Amino acid sequence: MFDWERTWKSSGIQFAVLAVIALAFYGSAPKVGASNSELVSFFSGDRTRVLVASVLFCLSFLNLMWFGAALASVLRDAGKGGWAAAATVASAALGTMYFVRMTVRASLAFSIAGSGDPGVTSGLYDVSWALTVVIAFPAAMFVMAGAFGLWRAGIMSTRYFSVGVLTVVLVLLGGTTWASQGFWAPDGAYAVLAQLLVFLWVAVLSGFLVRRSTVNAPAGTALPAA
Repeated sequence: MFDWERTWKSSGIQFAVLAVIALAFYGSAPKVGASNSELVSFFSGDRTRVLVASVLFCLSFLNLMWFGAALASVLRDAGKGGWAAAATVASAALGTMYFVRMTVRASLAFSIAGSGDPGVTSGLYDVSWALTVVIAFPAAMFVMAGAFGLWRAGIMSTRYFSVGVLTVVLVLLGGTTWASQGFWAPDGAYAVLAQLLVFLWVAVLSGFLVRRSTVNAPAGTALPAA
């Protein structure tokens, strides 16, 4: 019999893997404030590559929401209904914002960037970067729901809970990356780091839930110390 529960719990790993593959396929996007010619060259010139990457990204976001449902189920079973609700809301908000950002960029590649209206192209591209920054808030909430909920349920050790708290803080700082250029810009190194931290946290937590499910560990079993 197919184990749907195990598949849902492993969807966090699938989310991270697909997102990294999509990022590699998407390539180096124009920076914040790029000229219209750069935007047209990227979105219209590399149209097929961008659209294929968009499909991969959307598949990864779908897996993220499945993982959010799986995490919420684990938290509810452990008697942490409040944290389960937080995980559900956060994953839904995060997935929605990811989908909207990718829809904007896919629309640019599909037809808008080549339509000849520089203002529309530039404006929509700026919206996609703004979403990149704002996404940090539901992402931090999702990490927090998993870390605090599993720790309060006795499923996660204090050491790993501390890592979760640090991840929440670092991801939240990604919501302040509003500089026009450089390290603290939406396309800067810190914004990229904040996104990768979310991918890594989700993948590790997903792996733990799969392993815990496989060995049929009791609800009070703590995540072993590293």
